[in-house]
Amino acid sequence: MLVSVIGCGHLGIPHAAAMAHLGHQVIGVDVDQAKVDRLNAGECPIYEDGLPELLARHTASGRLRFTTDIREAAAVAELHFIGVGTPIDADGRSYDNGQVFGAIRQLAPHLHQPCTIVGKSTVSVGTTVQVTALAQRLAPAGSAVEVVWNPEFLREGHAVEDTLRPDRLIAGVTSAEGEKAIRAVYAGILDTGVPIFITDPQTAELAKGAANSFLGLKISYINAVAEMCEAAGGDISKIVEILGVDPRIGAGGMRPGIGYGGGCLPKDVRAFTASARQLGAERAADLLLAAEQINETRIDVAMDLITSALGDRPVRGTRVTVWGAAFKPGTNDVRESPALALAHALQQAGGTVTVHDPQAVATAMVRNPELEYAEDLPASLDGADLVVLATEWPEYRQANPRVLVDRPANPLLVDCRTTLDPEPWRATGWTVHQLGRPGK
Repeated sequence: MLVSVIGCGHLGIPHAAAMAHLGHQVIGVDVDQAKVDRLNAGECPIYEDGLPELLARHTASGRLRFTTDIREAAAVAELHFIGVGTPIDADGRSYDNGQVFGAIRQLAPHLHQPCTIVGKSTVSVGTTVQVTALAQRLAPAGSAVEVVWNPEFLREGHAVEDTLRPDRLIAGVTSAEGEKAIRAVYAGILDTGVPIFITDPQTAELAKGAANSFLGLKISYINAVAEMCEAAGGDISKIVEILGVDPRIGAGGMRPGIGYGGGCLPKDVRAFTASARQLGAERAADLLLAAEQINETRIDVAMDLITSALGDRPVRGTRVTVWGAAFKPGTNDVRESPALALAHALQQAGGTVTVHDPQAVATAMVRNPELEYAEDLPASLDGADLVVLATEWPEYRQANPRVLVDRPANPLLVDCRTTLDPEPWRATGWTVHQLGRPGK
C-alpha cells in the first residue's frame, strides 16, 4: 500500500520504518525541515534499538522518504497514520489534542479520493468521533474518508520489535471499510498469527489508557511494598520472586525503583484518572490517583536512602555520579525521567553532580543543562564520593566492579533500581545500598 505517517517523533519514525519493512511505500511528514533532511539521509534523530539500521536500509531502498509537504502525502497515500504528540494539557490532567486536530486540519482539505485516516496517538475517549466529523467536513471526499483508532502499545527501547512483532493489535472502527483497510495495512503482521481486536472507537481509546494505567499501578504497588520492606527489614527482591510465580500476577513490570517516567505512563495515568472522574467512576479515580501519588514520592524515598547511606556526611559538598539519564534503558528519551529528577534533587541539596548515560547525554543536556555530564563510564567515577544507579542500563549491570573499584577513593554505591547483584560489588570493597533490600 501507499501510506503516510504524519508526525515523525518517537512514535512516527519507528512506525514509518516498520511499515516500509512490511513492504509498503511510505512517506513521512513532519514540520521540521532539518529533521526531514536528516531522515532522508538515513540519519536517525532518536535512539531505539535497531532503528538506525532499519531507517538507513529503507531510505536507501526507496521505500521510505520524508517531506514537510502534507499535500504531497495527501495526493499519493491510501492510508494516513497520525502519530503526532498528545502532551498533557495545561490543566495537568487531560490530553492536549491540538496536534491531532492540527494534523487533520492540514491533511483533510487535500483529500480528494477515498482513504483511511488511522489515529495512533494516545487520546481521551470520544476523540475519534470528533476527528471523524472534522475530517469529513473538511475533506472534498467527504464521508468517503474513514477514521480508525489504532492505539500503539510500544515500549520505548523496543519500538521496532513491538511494531513488527506486537502481542496484539486493536482497531476502533465504525465501518467495514475501515476494518478492511486496517487488515490490509497490517496483513504481514496478522499473517504471523498476531491477534487483532476489532472494537468500537471508544473501547480502543479506553484500552490504551487502561493498559498504561495498569502498568503504572503495578509499578507503584511494588514500590509501596518496597517501602514496607525497608521499614520491616524485609527483602523486596524475594517478594517479587514470590509474587512473580503466581500466574495471576507475573513478575514483569515489578522491579522496585524510583518510579515510572517517559512520555507515556505519567501522562496516561493522569489522563485516565481524569477520564474516570469525568465518567463518574470516582472509586476508580481514587485508585489511580493513589498510584500517581506513590510515584511522585519515589524521589524523596531515594533521597532518604542516599542520606542514610552517607551516614554522618551531608549531601552538600558530596561529589555524586548518577548513572543514567534516560527514563528507561534502550532509549535516549529523557521526558519526565526519574533519573534526571533525582540528579536535580541531589544538586539542589548541595551535591556536585555528574551524570553518565550510554545514549542520553545529548538529550539530557538540553533538558538539564545545569548538570555536569560524562561520556565515559570509568571516567565518570573520577573524584566521586558516591555513585547512584538511576537507570537500569545493561552497561551498569554488566560493569566489572574489579575494574571500577580503584576509581572512587571509598566506593559507595546506591542502587535505586534494585537491578544489581550486590555481592560482586561488596566483594571488591564497594559499600552497596539498594531500595527495599537489607544489608550494606
